[in-house]
Amino acid sequence: MKIENVNDFLVKNSKSISTEKANEASSFNEVLKSALDNVNQLQNDSENYTKLLALGQIDNVHDVTIASEKAKIALQMTLTIRNKVVDAYKEIMRMQV
Repeated sequence: MKIENVNDFLVKNSKSISTEKANEASSFNEVLKSALDNVNQLQNDSENYTKLLALGQIDNVHDVTIASEKAKIALQMTLTIRNKVVDAYKEIMRMQV
């Protein structure tokens, strides 16, 4: 293989790698947004079930309790993940170069 061919190969692959990284970044962004939207939807569902129970439109208390616990667990998990990310960021910032 000639050196010119190696350079062409490296240039082509670096372009595809940068495109892949851009796709991964947007993919991560989409996954994160989707997860947060899901947590928000669970919170809204729980609030709606609670309102319907207070108005007497729902007879099954179990559904309200389940919706409330799902929202609570999802929020706790989201906060735990956020705290771990913040801790990791702080740890990286403390590193000396």
